[in-house]
Amino acid sequence: MSLPNELYNAKFAEYLDSLKILYLVDDKFKEICDEYCKSKNSAEKYKKKFEKDFRHKLEYENLSKELEEEILIYLIRKE
Repeated sequence: MSLPNELYNAKFAEYLDSLKILYLVDDKFKEICDEYCKSKNSAEKYKKKFEKDFRHKLEYENLSKELEEEILIYLIRKE
């Protein structure tokens, strides 16, 4: 059983040897690490979703402003 990729990071770099050993021999430590990995993956998933949703929000806000201007121009011309 190998160490999950999420555990290879700068915060744990100086403890990498201990991390590998504990992950293999200590079930409680492995459980904590696995939960950490799930949390990191979920956070990344929601970060990407948030960025995508935010981009869509900006697109729709810009479109609505453009359409607002178009409506006003149309109304002014028809008076």
